[in-house]
Amino acid sequence: MGHKKQKNNKGSIDENTSNQIVTSILQTELEQEVHKYNKQGKLSNSYYEESLCKLQEDLVIWQYWVKQKGLRVVLMFEGRDAAGKGGLIKRITEPLNPRGLRVVALEKPSDKESTQWYFQRYISQLPSAGEIVIFDRSWYNRAGVERVMGFCNNEEYEEFLRSCPELERMLVRSGIYLIKYWISVNDEEQERRLKDRASHPEKRWKLSEMDLKSWDKWEEYSRAKDMMMKYTDTKQCPWYNVNSDDKKKARLNAIAHLLSLFQYENVIPQPFVFPPRKTHENYVRPPVDEITWVPEIY
Repeated sequence: MGHKKQKNNKGSIDENTSNQIVTSILQTELEQEVHKYNKQGKLSNSYYEESLCKLQEDLVIWQYWVKQKGLRVVLMFEGRDAAGKGGLIKRITEPLNPRGLRVVALEKPSDKESTQWYFQRYISQLPSAGEIVIFDRSWYNRAGVERVMGFCNNEEYEEFLRSCPELERMLVRSGIYLIKYWISVNDEEQERRLKDRASHPEKRWKLSEMDLKSWDKWEEYSRAKDMMMKYTDTKQCPWYNVNSDDKKKARLNAIAHLLSLFQYENVIPQPFVFPPRKTHENYVRPPVDEITWVPEIY
């Protein structure tokens, strides 16, 4: 009788080891999910801060590249009150060089500006080569608050809807990168945020009587937004909608999307090498007790 041939298990993985590997992988994925979300099902602070840090590092690389290439970039942020525009803009600008970045948040038109071409005061804010300009509210005021609250007449409103797409096409043809974001929030979450602002003195400056009037016209704003999108969401200059019911997710998603629109490269210069500091024997610093210091109370 012949002998059964022994299986050669050398170099193979037995079933127990395979199960252990699968279990380890699943456990790692589970730990990552636990790390990613908190008990309320929202992004955890640790995961959010870690992801934001990486994105902000990429924003710095992007800005260096924009400057080197001499690009002109315009970012527009529109949306309902308390949608999260300010928080998103803050996270974008935090790590960037202010010498190549401007945030434009214009007040209501002056008496002189009211006599000018509607777009004139915005056009003067457009970027030069290597510069990024962020509009916190923009010429779309006419399609939103001005339309709903009656600050413009029907003729002015209709002229805006005709002129705006043509103007934006012209800017894009001139080489400007014009990127528009609509920050969206549902009515329940917006109401919660508005009430939170009203109840906290340190946040109350964000509110105005206009916010109260606007809240009462929620559906009118919805119709105005729909009409705005119909006329100005063009192939050359589309609107990108950001779901901001969760502010942290909205910030990460918007920044990641912005970066994805550019084929940028890392052109950050190499670290500077500082030579030893020169000293002069004949220089004597004034006595410390003769200097007026800020009291160290912390």
